[in-house]
Amino acid sequence: MVKLGINIIPNMPAGEVVDLAVGAEALGYEYLILADEGFMQDVYILLGAVARETHTMKLAPCTNGYTRHPAVTAAAVASLNDLSGGRAFATLIAGGSVVLNPMNIPREAPLSVARDTVEILRRLWRGERVSYQGKRYGVTDAQISMGNQGDIPIWIAPRGEKMCLLTGELADGALMMVKADLGEGLELVAQGSQAGGRRPLRVFLDRIAFTPKMIEDTSRFFPNVVADTPERQLKGFMTDDQIQSIRAAINLSGAEAARQFITLDMLKGYKIIGTPQECSQTFRQLVDDHQLDVMILNIVAGGLEQNLAYLNDARRILAESGRLAA
Repeated sequence: MVKLGINIIPNMPAGEVVDLAVGAEALGYEYLILADEGFMQDVYILLGAVARETHTMKLAPCTNGYTRHPAVTAAAVASLNDLSGGRAFATLIAGGSVVLNPMNIPREAPLSVARDTVEILRRLWRGERVSYQGKRYGVTDAQISMGNQGDIPIWIAPRGEKMCLLTGELADGALMMVKADLGEGLELVAQGSQAGGRRPLRVFLDRIAFTPKMIEDTSRFFPNVVADTPERQLKGFMTDDQIQSIRAAINLSGAEAARQFITLDMLKGYKIIGTPQECSQTFRQLVDDHQLDVMILNIVAGGLEQNLAYLNDARRILAESGRLAA
């Protein structure tokens, strides 16, 4: 059975993020991921506030090894773990253009960045004095002051084939974000985990769209998906011509101009979309086909009452599938 969580993009007032987390926990959501978006509300200040106002929800930043050195992340997540009574975990991404481009940080050697980040995090969380030199990052005689934090879980959100394999090798959870890629992506994760006998949690992040306005919002955002998503994932539900037409329109005239090339079938390949009943049926099929463990619902804009209503409605729709944990 599947547990529920939320992922918040913190482009809203800080207090609203905290109130949304508290409300989500009251509705039964068990995980909170807060995006480290660089130019938005600070992820660790908000997670600290959420930790003081919640009681059972597991809490994580969604961060990367480009804008923050792994040792800095290790100390921050260990602090969150201490403050929350052991409820912290970490979610890592390989860096996205929305954050890295304005900082003029090239997205180089993502596999080395991910491997070094995981290694440094786990060693420092043991409370030991650590010297380590990887291909991208290292530490010398480093030790966090919070002591042994135990096995704080690490999730990775992979996209490319090699990152999926690395996720299977190293991570405690694989956070997938493209519906049509769940089969191939999770199979690659499973291949990566075979040697170590691991079985990372299977996590799907989505913003299910069950009203006409939600579908319209998904269409508006979709050009950014095409711009940032590897072709391996896009080819699961789009043709080469469709991919190139959208990317060419973005480069020539911007994301809004690219919307003329977007179809409902494309959106359905990327996300769970349709009537409430269709969304429930799709969710049930995805859980059965891919043995999902966690469903994370994406919150991308402000409006506390609206977002809480969405979480309440989404939970009810997903519960109708008969696949949610009690």
